Amino acid sequence: MDLNYNEEELAFRDEVRAFLDETVTPELRDKVRNGRLTKQDMENWHAALNARGWLAQNWPKEFGGAAWNAVQRHIFEEEAAMADAPRIVPFGLSMLAPVLMKFGSKEQQDYYLPRILSGEDWWCQGYSEPGAGSDLASLKTRAVREGDHYIVNGQKTWTTLGQYANKIFCLVRTDPNAKQQEGISFLLIDMDTPGIEVRPIILLDGTHEVNEVWFTDVKVPVENLVGEENKGWTYAKYLLTHERANIAGVGFSRAGLDAVKRMARAEMHKGRPLIENPHFAARLAQVEIDLMAMATTNLRIISQAAAGQAPGVESSMLKVKGTIIRQEINDLARRAAGPYALPFPSEAVEGANEPPIGPDYAGPTAAHYFNNRKLSIFGGSNEIQRNIIAKVKLGGGR
Repeated sequence: MDLNYNEEELAFRDEVRAFLDETVTPELRDKVRNGRLTKQDMENWHAALNARGWLAQNWPKEFGGAAWNAVQRHIFEEEAAMADAPRIVPFGLSMLAPVLMKFGSKEQQDYYLPRILSGEDWWCQGYSEPGAGSDLASLKTRAVREGDHYIVNGQKTWTTLGQYANKIFCLVRTDPNAKQQEGISFLLIDMDTPGIEVRPIILLDGTHEVNEVWFTDVKVPVENLVGEENKGWTYAKYLLTHERANIAGVGFSRAGLDAVKRMARAEMHKGRPLIENPHFAARLAQVEIDLMAMATTNLRIISQAAAGQAPGVESSMLKVKGTIIRQEINDLARRAAGPYALPFPSEAVEGANEPPIGPDYAGPTAAHYFNNRKLSIFGGSNEIQRNIIAKVKLGGGR
């Protein structure tokens, strides 16, 4: 694979940069850096990309997508991250949509895919449960068929941005007597259905990002079943491979690494810039080497997905390495900020008349560090991913 951009790709990069310069305002950039995006901010970004025809980057043109190749997607992700643009909310676009395109009915594709593009539907993911996170096959949320409906009872947790969603795609147990993976189905559920309750989970950085979702005798039409009953585990695995590849976050790591370098040049250690400290410089160099290697692997995996292949075990490899790299970058940023990276009470830094505590770049450092500890857990913990890699590459499994 030639890692040098050709003339066409360089022209595309210039087009992306011009769009980002025009669309990402200083106010929006500050919100992204401080992790304080509102629902309206995310919806505005969704609409701007959709208007430009750049929203559904990995969708085929027949479904209204941009049908970008791997290099185009890589360029956009990297440039958007470097411009501090918001991240595209992935649940409908990058997770549910590929499942519907491959396993959904024609009616489901015709109804839901245009609504994902328009932003009319905001999807969240109903996978994890208390006691069923990385061991997802042990989920206990039940769906019992009664005539033309399923009656759903149970609980989902860590539901990201569920407070904004009007739809949720769920894994539910439809055959309690079958083996764990064989008794699961994939349902599409309206969040305004009677019996659904969303309860916030407040994170260490004080933000409301994730939720518990409770189901009490929730009626779901049978036509909201994706594919076949009790085949949901197959669809879930297909979705998770796309999620894990996206978690790699090469562009965000590049932007984070550049930010750390700027901090290390500004911060002093024993009278010299921190970047001249041998120990810190060695850690910085190692993470940059790892990131360069992962970027190459990421391009290869995206190329496979663009050719219609579901990412295989390589998506688990990307998930593990990508999250380790991002957490290392967060730790280096925290160390570079020194005491200014201490997690101050929000009332001390928000809305106060006094200037921010310490340099501008230090403010969100602690919040990013703590929030991104989750990266090695969601999408299947890194320990589980290592087991998958070992089974497939060493044990002949699939």
